[in-house]
Amino acid sequence: MESSWSETLLPLGTLIIALLLSILPLPEVIVSFRPDWVAIVLVYWSLFKPGHFGFLTAFWLGLALDTLYGSLLGQHALALLTVTYIARHFHLRIRVFPIWQMSVTVLALLALYEFLLFWADGVAARTVPAVDRWAPVAIGALLWPLVFASMGRLLGTKEGEI
Repeated sequence: MESSWSETLLPLGTLIIALLLSILPLPEVIVSFRPDWVAIVLVYWSLFKPGHFGFLTAFWLGLALDTLYGSLLGQHALALLTVTYIARHFHLRIRVFPIWQMSVTVLALLALYEFLLFWADGVAARTVPAVDRWAPVAIGALLWPLVFASMGRLLGTKEGEI
């Protein structure tokens, strides 16, 4: 039962919580600084459980985000698929980085995610203020050590263990 919890239910639960955090109502003052929770959690699982959650999960989560946000259908799916592919492709290299280098890598992955959303918004002639676009990238990279430590604690691993 323990392997079922840590290998299936826990990642699925964290992804559902990330979806809920993505649509949680926030005050107007801080709504622009909401991190891309789904992208952050999906990057974590792509790095540390690449065989269990990957492209199909990224695709369905992207479609769910598109539906919840009312954005162009496939926009988040494309961005999440791209970020998941890169995270899974380089997962063995990224996992051995110290936490600060891993945060910089997550910053780059989240910037790519936002750039792809920016590109799709440009194709759809939709404008988004710069702070709404790029603040979540910085906040997500700053929150990465906390997410890394919290998920490791949930999995029962120590920081730095794989």
